[in-house]
Amino acid sequence: MKDRISRIQERITKTAENCGRSPDEVKLVAVSKTKPVASIQQALDAGLDLFGENYIQEAREKVNDLAASPAQWHFIGHLQSNKAKYAVRLFDLIHSVDSEKLARELNKQAAKIGKVQPILLQVNIARETSKSGTSREEAVDLVTRISTLESLSLRGLMTMPPFFDNPEKARPYFRELRELRDHIRDLTIPGIAMDELSMGMTGDFEAAIEEGATLVRIGTAIFGGRA
Repeated sequence: MKDRISRIQERITKTAENCGRSPDEVKLVAVSKTKPVASIQQALDAGLDLFGENYIQEAREKVNDLAASPAQWHFIGHLQSNKAKYAVRLFDLIHSVDSEKLARELNKQAAKIGKVQPILLQVNIARETSKSGTSREEAVDLVTRISTLESLSLRGLMTMPPFFDNPEKARPYFRELRELRDHIRDLTIPGIAMDELSMGMTGDFEAAIEEGATLVRIGTAIFGGRA
C-alpha cells in the first residue's frame, strides 16, 4: 500500500506542477468505505491522514476505533436528513450537501453541539437522475440561502461526472464545476468561501487537477478493488 500511495502522490505532484499549480493545493482523500480499520491504519502508517466515508454507521465505528490517530474524516456519500445529527459529530467536512432541507437540518444539529460545520455543495453537473446534487441553475440560489445559516460554513463545490473509460470525457464536467465556483465567488456572497473543488477519482483525477480540483477522492488506486 505504501508504494501505491507514493505513486498516487507522485502523480498528483507532477500533474499540479505541469499545469502551474502548487501540489500543496491538492489534498488526497483516501476513500475508505467498505475497508477495514486495519487497512486504514496501514494508510495512516504510510502518511495519509484524510479519509472519505459513505455510510454513517460504518464510519462511526472507524472514527471511534481510530480516535487516537491523526485521521480526519470527510463524508462523501449521499446523506439523509435524519442522519445529520451523527454527521456533524463525526465529520470534519461534508462534501454532499444537496438541498436546503439537508442544510437546515445540519445547521440545527451543529448548533446543538456548538459547532460550525464545514460543508461543500454537491452539484449534479451532468444532470444524471441516478445521482444526487442540486442543479447548476439552482446552485446560486441555494448558496445564497445557505449563507444565512450560522452553524454552517460553505467552503466550495463537489461533483461526480458520469463514468467514462477515457478521463478526457470527464474534463468538461470538471471545467463546468470550476466555472460555476468562479461565478459564485465573483458574487461575493457574505459568509461564503469558494476555496474547495471536490472532484476527480482514481480514473480521472489528473484531468480534475488540471481543471482546478483541490480535493481528489481516490479509493481503488490506494486500497485495491472490493473484496
